[in-house]
Amino acid sequence: MALSPEQKQAVAAWVAAGDNLSAIQRKLSEEFKISLTYMEVRFLVDDLELKLKDPAPKAASALGGPGGPASAKDEKKTFLDKAKEKLGLGRDVVPDEPGFEEDVPDSPPAGGAGGVSVSVDSVTLLPGALASGSVTFSDGVSGKWIVDNQGRPGLTETSRPGYRPAPADAQAFLQQLSAALQKRGY
Repeated sequence: MALSPEQKQAVAAWVAAGDNLSAIQRKLSEEFKISLTYMEVRFLVDDLELKLKDPAPKAASALGGPGGPASAKDEKKTFLDKAKEKLGLGRDVVPDEPGFEEDVPDSPPAGGAGGVSVSVDSVTLLPGALASGSVTFSDGVSGKWIVDNQGRPGLTETSRPGYRPAPADAQAFLQQLSAALQKRGY
């Protein structure tokens, strides 16, 4: 569809004002009675060599998503903040939350006195999980962890039902988990 020079100027002004493709599509329909699909509007903007403004940055997913070096730190912070919340750090009450079931693993707890150890499964077979593995806390309690498709970490099994790690252990777990996942490209 060929637009008149005035219509092209209007589209350029809308793009300069920060309108997105949907808004441009709606304005073309309302003001010029031109009905275009979303894809046709996208092509029109490209043909006019206009550059859409980026919308306000949204919170990036915890384990990836768009963003440059500046947002990588924000993503890591988001991941750690979500993990702290999920593990109950900074709270006095221990609520029952999904992801912290009271299942006991088949194997006895591995000795881990003196620190926290995290391992990542080479293959994740759990539905809805990006990654999974096991952890042994400094007090000897072991468990299995997952990171779901939205980047939320959680314990799925622990050798002690209802277990919440000490704040220092939880912090060490989150740091080791983050480092292990980064090594694998998450």
